[in-house]
Amino acid sequence: MNSQTKVTGVILAGGQARRMNNQDKGLVNFKGRPMISYAIAAMMPVVNQLIINANRNRERYRQFGLPVVADQTDTFDGPLAGVLTAMIYADADVLVVMPCDSPLVTAEHLRKLVSTRAEQGADVAVAFDGERLHPVFMAIRTTLKSSLEAYLAGGQRKLDLWLEQQNMVKADFSDTPGIFVNINTMTELSALEADGNG
Repeated sequence: MNSQTKVTGVILAGGQARRMNNQDKGLVNFKGRPMISYAIAAMMPVVNQLIINANRNRERYRQFGLPVVADQTDTFDGPLAGVLTAMIYADADVLVVMPCDSPLVTAEHLRKLVSTRAEQGADVAVAFDGERLHPVFMAIRTTLKSSLEAYLAGGQRKLDLWLEQQNMVKADFSDTPGIFVNINTMTELSALEADGNG
């Protein structure tokens, strides 16, 4: 990491997790540990500051010893609302974003997002698995805050659509596409635990 560029990390744990019986996914155990603990372990070596974006169970999230910030609205407006909240809170030029429910992602993968953005001089680098983008994994310049505020204020929510309007590059993870598996149901959780990965 370039010592001049400060990096803040945000772990998105703000969703309603309807497919997970409305359980708070970051607090659901994967192999005996809350899923968010894997995200914290991946983020810590990469960032100068780390925050959790959560709209429920904030006291439980605070037990991980990190600042917990809620969306600006209480309407569960999706990942972009969490990204905007983090941009407002961040004391950094670059924000690294990941969700709370992808326990196979490591610090090495997050570093690749940061370095790809810096090397290509882009405003945002988004994870690409060779077939599709994974837009909740990105390194993004915090100067995009006003653009994002305007987009959300206009009633827009789609992450991909907003990213297409930015100076965006793809970070190539086609050699490890399986790391982006995210856990949306208890069935997926059981399958991943049984898989022997991670």
